[in-house]
Amino acid sequence: MSASGELERTLRDALRGEVDFGAAARALVTMDASNYRRVPVGVVAPRDAEDVAAALRICAAAGVPVVPRGGGTSIAGQATGTGVVLDLTRHMNALVSLDPGARTAVVRPGLVLDRLREAARRHGLTFGPDPSTHSRCTLGGMIGNNACGAHSVAWGTTADNVAELEVVAYGGAVHRIGTGWDGAPAGLRELVAGNLEVLRTGMGTGTGAGGGFTRRISGYGGLDALLPERGVQLARAFCGSEGTLGVVTEAVVRLVEAPRAPALAVLGYADEGAAADAAAGLLPLLPLTVEGMAEDLVRGAAADLPRGRAWLFAETRDEGAARELVRAANALDAVVVTDPAAQRALWRIREDAAGTATRTPDGGMAWPGWEDCAVPPARLGAYLREFRALLAAHGLRGTPYGHFGEGCVHVRIDFDLVTAGGVARFRAFSQELADLVAAHGGSLSGEHGDGQARAELLPRMYGPRVIALFEAYKDVWDPRGGMNPGMLVRPARLDENLRFEVLPRGKAGAGQAEALAGEVARCVGVAKCRSGLSPSPSPSPSDPGVMCPSYRVTGEERHSTRGRARLLHEMLAGEILRDGWRSAEVAEALDLCLGCKGCRSDCPVGVDMAAYKAEFLHRHWAGRIRPLAHYTLGGLPDWLRLLATLRLTRAADALARLPFAARAAGLDPARRLPRLSPERFTAWWGARRAAVPAGPGVLLWPDTFTEFLAPQVGRAAVEVLESAGLRVGLPAGRVCCGLTYLSTGRLDRARATLRRTLDALGPQAGSAPVVVLEPSCAAALRADLPVLLPEDPRAARLAAGVRTFAEALEEYAPHWQPPRVDRPVAGQTHCHQHAVLGDAADRRLRERAGLTGGLSGGCCGLAGNFGFEPGHHAVSVACAEEQLLPSLRAAPAETVVLADGFSCRTQIAELSATHPRHLAELLAEAARLTRRRG
Repeated sequence: MSASGELERTLRDALRGEVDFGAAARALVTMDASNYRRVPVGVVAPRDAEDVAAALRICAAAGVPVVPRGGGTSIAGQATGTGVVLDLTRHMNALVSLDPGARTAVVRPGLVLDRLREAARRHGLTFGPDPSTHSRCTLGGMIGNNACGAHSVAWGTTADNVAELEVVAYGGAVHRIGTGWDGAPAGLRELVAGNLEVLRTGMGTGTGAGGGFTRRISGYGGLDALLPERGVQLARAFCGSEGTLGVVTEAVVRLVEAPRAPALAVLGYADEGAAADAAAGLLPLLPLTVEGMAEDLVRGAAADLPRGRAWLFAETRDEGAARELVRAANALDAVVVTDPAAQRALWRIREDAAGTATRTPDGGMAWPGWEDCAVPPARLGAYLREFRALLAAHGLRGTPYGHFGEGCVHVRIDFDLVTAGGVARFRAFSQELADLVAAHGGSLSGEHGDGQARAELLPRMYGPRVIALFEAYKDVWDPRGGMNPGMLVRPARLDENLRFEVLPRGKAGAGQAEALAGEVARCVGVAKCRSGLSPSPSPSPSDPGVMCPSYRVTGEERHSTRGRARLLHEMLAGEILRDGWRSAEVAEALDLCLGCKGCRSDCPVGVDMAAYKAEFLHRHWAGRIRPLAHYTLGGLPDWLRLLATLRLTRAADALARLPFAARAAGLDPARRLPRLSPERFTAWWGARRAAVPAGPGVLLWPDTFTEFLAPQVGRAAVEVLESAGLRVGLPAGRVCCGLTYLSTGRLDRARATLRRTLDALGPQAGSAPVVVLEPSCAAALRADLPVLLPEDPRAARLAAGVRTFAEALEEYAPHWQPPRVDRPVAGQTHCHQHAVLGDAADRRLRERAGLTGGLSGGCCGLAGNFGFEPGHHAVSVACAEEQLLPSLRAAPAETVVLADGFSCRTQIAELSATHPRHLAELLAEAARLTRRRG
């Protein structure tokens, strides 16, 4: 048996939690949210502190290093490792207790921050540090990185809010530490006693961060908390150690009073430098936050902000404090916002800016590495001017923003981390920037830790005596060097282990693998797709979107968008997953991808897993017999057309009612097959004789679902569009968007179908707006068609002409007044509409029709072919239970249920006692009722 096999067996025998040394488990944790990649020998998910101690004892005996990992959102590489990775999110994610009177909580390390904040909010409390990843970062990870967030101006860093820690060291020893020397490892007290002068003079002066500077996170930056005059704060000093000293298994954290009626002052300035210069002057007024950004980051949202080219967002405890701050700010323009909804909208600009920073204006990618340097706030303006000049000198681009009130600047930079020249420039720039930060008395890390990205450069910030003290501190806690080696002390080089170097590029025959490599590399690992992790994968209140339905159900990393991207990355690398496009591990992870495209809009960098899945399935099954469902559901348009042509619709519908029908078709027997309509939509259209309005013309797309399964939707749409004065026409020939071929990865058939469609349309393509009633078909035409046929100019013209039902009415019949329905509405916004098309026009149309309330987020779970495929039924139903079905059960009795997608309507009808309708049906019924009453 190999050494890793022996270690796996020993761990399995000793632990109650999961031990997985398989290829997929290892592939999922090779990366965090940084530029780095390290391959572990295995992954352990301990159930409790006893499991952690056993794992650390066994790994120490075997000489195998250990890396603790929370949400894996670290941006400097410290959550990756070559030994055993401890996944602390799966089981050790409890809120043990919360004491409102003492304002403390006891937490396990895998607890997600938002879960703690939700529990504290019931008592008017909150946990002060609030990094932007609050919906998925864990308390253990925050302790490891000494995380901060926007509100550290008022409430400090994580270290400021930790009272006690239970820590297990490499080898299994348990330490309970707080204030005082109780629980300290042997030798620590003596180390501090022998280095008092270094701790008093070397940590915050000279080459170090300025005295009194609150964002000194780099290295073991809290080590001076062990000074006797500071009360020997062992727990505080441990924070920010990035998993290099031991594993936190429990923490007592402090809570603070949440402001009851916070106000937001938005201040406009002439430029970024002016905003940065002003930020420090606001601090004596005790704001809760002072966030800054400039116009090159905000881009299209500048119109929603006060006059200026850079802005400060300053939150205060109440409106009076906000107005006082505005009077003192000397800004070009300002606005005070007290309405919570309006505040959320403005904060969304700031949060969206964080996603915008990952892309350059021309669509290129920008990378972490220098995400969070910090300087004393009074030096921020000067620092930013020199930083911009340094970027220009190296021919680099980046858009700074961040916590201006504490001098902490976030920026992602368009480094070339692939070619030798680009990596050399990355190294040279990093060295010069480290010197610039140190010259301003700053910290290389202001909140996210150093990891591999900056640890090599710490001697440029701290003097040699401090670096030697850091090494001795590490050795006291971890004398065998097994905890996360290569981080903070005795570090790896900042240009080693780059995750891009293993991807295919410039190789003969690389072809589509190289193209897909560029796409999966876009996943920077910030893990918004993991929002809502533990104790249940329900969505965060601040994140009601779609991404990622199957992860929200299973809670497994491999079913998150990030997890799937990581597996594709490792498939292309070929080191862990060695079967290429035939990889069973990737196929298994993608099997539960619903193709909802939620990641396309909800992911900060627009990862489109549905498109990647289609490409993978296309190549995975090349030259092989596919699952039967790929032929029955993937070829649905052709099968339904054949049945209609042979006049076998009624017979096929009768056969579909038989108990064995679904299984015989390769589908899940728990599903009832939809009924076929006895009359096709186009047949009804050909038989009708109606007056033609004289208004603008639109082309109504007879999609497969409307044509064969729900022609009543098409008839209703014609009625409404014509009542709005629009001339409705249909394509002259047979058309199809190719959606079912796309979703089953039959890309050659999809391309052939789309070419035939463009031929059938002829001059109609691009001559008039194309109204598509089925959101998934509209999304396929608008987004997938131009990608599949990039060389055909007709594809781009057709895509540009696609309109949803509501968009067509708003754009081409702007003065039309819809009939009043005046009832509450519930139901489902189609995933593809959310992700690709947008629903703003639909919301405005519903409002004009008197439909009150909103539709749920999430996914219906049927997702076209997904819910019909064998083995998917339970997940499909669970997806519906995540947001959709609870919203229907909570709706008043008079509520109308709305769902424009055929899959959504099918799922709702099967799983609830309601009758969902398309918006066109609802408006047509209301119009007929109005006419009868009139």
